[in-house]
Amino acid sequence: MGALTGIRVLDLSRVLAGPWCGQILADLGAEVIKVERPGCGDDTRGWGPPWMKDSTGEWTAEASYYQSANRGKRSVAIDLASAEGQELVRALVADCDVLIENYKAGSLKKYGLDYATLAQINPRLVYCSITGFGQTGPRTAEPGYDFIIQGLGGLMSITGERDDLPGGGPQKTGVAFSDLMTGLYSTIAIQAALINREKTGRGQHCDMALLDVQVATLANQSMNYLASGKVPGRYGNAHANIVPYQVFRAADRDFIIACGNDSQFVALCDAIGLPELPADPRFIRNADRVRNREQVVDILAAHFLGGMADEWVAKIHAVKVPVGAINNIAQALEEPQVQARDMLVNMPHPLNPDFTMVGSPIKLSETPVEYQRPAPMLGQDTEAVLRERLGLSAEQLAGLKALGIIEQSP
Repeated sequence: MGALTGIRVLDLSRVLAGPWCGQILADLGAEVIKVERPGCGDDTRGWGPPWMKDSTGEWTAEASYYQSANRGKRSVAIDLASAEGQELVRALVADCDVLIENYKAGSLKKYGLDYATLAQINPRLVYCSITGFGQTGPRTAEPGYDFIIQGLGGLMSITGERDDLPGGGPQKTGVAFSDLMTGLYSTIAIQAALINREKTGRGQHCDMALLDVQVATLANQSMNYLASGKVPGRYGNAHANIVPYQVFRAADRDFIIACGNDSQFVALCDAIGLPELPADPRFIRNADRVRNREQVVDILAAHFLGGMADEWVAKIHAVKVPVGAINNIAQALEEPQVQARDMLVNMPHPLNPDFTMVGSPIKLSETPVEYQRPAPMLGQDTEAVLRERLGLSAEQLAGLKALGIIEQSP
């Protein structure tokens, strides 16, 4: 049994932040029922190629993007724009612990699916709203997209090469950072609300905003500004507060050094054949190296061009200074440590029995993550869920299907 076994989640969200939260809850044992639009479902179902291949190696209509964030869920296709569909969702809410939604602030009220309405049906409900800008403030009605939030929230101003270098300028991250982090923070908020419910008997509304999360996760960079009044800039692959902590180029390829303190700097310099460098008054302490960043980096950069990356990595690793290669995604997934940590899991899919996914990073000794099912096909569980949870008969289900209120995949 998982840590959240017995918790039932109704997931009305789509794209990434909400689904990511729902997938984490499913990995931890919660029953997650994903409500999707008949005919098209979650937007990300169409975000391909690439698509999953079937058992014969042919492309299917199952988008890899969708599969990355919907593992472990059951898909129920219900038309929320219809009065009958809204009534079905309200009936499901009566027996759920958590609801996740990422509609525009206030837009579910017209459907009778807002927190105030549903809390009357189920006072124990933990209702998590995920939006770009939150439920309050001057921008609350605006849609929120990760790319926009990365820019507006300051992340792109500190990501990318310096403006005075080739390729300089603001850069977004390679994954939807604010979406993923909001999914994580939402998971924390939901679990906190569930724990609080054990004490009070009541659920609550979790108001989660991508912009809030993006600003919060600026971490040391925002505190650097508040402390100094100096706006942080882009350092590319360097660190704002630690030197040397960046990518260096060897004769053949790039590698990373993350030298976190003064003793590591001494060890590093000894290992690479520059034992005199830490005695230079400009470089004795990290604060000195930060002030004289260009000088020490130039010396190291010129030195590393004289050897091969693997040789430098081996020498530096031997003295326990953090160092590493730069893997592409294929290389990262093939890393022995990644393999040993069971980060690739086989999850047989109805269309592909050899389907593989990246697994959960959560390792619990007593209630380990269990992979119950791959991301569902659109509406594959509609009839089963409505029968189990609401007791609908075959005739009632057939009537709803005939009206287009629900959809059941083959």
